[in-house]
Amino acid sequence: MNIVSRATNIVTKPAEEWPVIAAETTTVGALYTSYILPLAAIGTIAKFVGLMIFGLTIPFMGTRSIGLGSALIQSIMQLVVGLIIVYVAALIVDALAPTFEGEKNFMQALKVIAFSQTPAWLAGVLNVVPLLAILIIVAAIYGIYVLYLGLPVLMKCPKEKAVGYTALVIIIAIVISIILGVVMGAIIGITGAAGMG
Repeated sequence: MNIVSRATNIVTKPAEEWPVIAAETTTVGALYTSYILPLAAIGTIAKFVGLMIFGLTIPFMGTRSIGLGSALIQSIMQLVVGLIIVYVAALIVDALAPTFEGEKNFMQALKVIAFSQTPAWLAGVLNVVPLLAILIIVAAIYGIYVLYLGLPVLMKCPKEKAVGYTALVIIIAIVISIILGVVMGAIIGITGAAGMG
């Protein structure tokens, strides 16, 4: 798998790329090291650079400069949480498959989650400029559409069930993201307080 052509194809012609992806064999480790980690790192590196250049913007409190250590911790935590969310979302997709008349297959579930994240991961480069980071949401919405196209192909659910399947996966993933975000915020807060002391 060529990472550049795969990312290009899944963004520009997902309906044609999903059957190709479905036929490929891989492992969890290979998918993480060859695709998930490199693409997820785009936003992490961009966030780190953005924090160093522009600082941290806190709603209703303004922007404050941030030290190298804090920026590094926040960026690494973002990457770790992102990698965890991919795996957990794949578990959810796999567990829900029979509910939507699909077939359970964890590797196919991991592939559908990983490759549908591509638009948001590529847009992660916008984290360099905090004001542009809102555009990542647009890319994430497109990623939901890519997921919707992929579920019937990889998880073999009927196309008419794909909307409900997609919606439920997204809702559960949002809840998990919020929980992990709170945990990450607590860890960053504790780390930041320890660094000040």
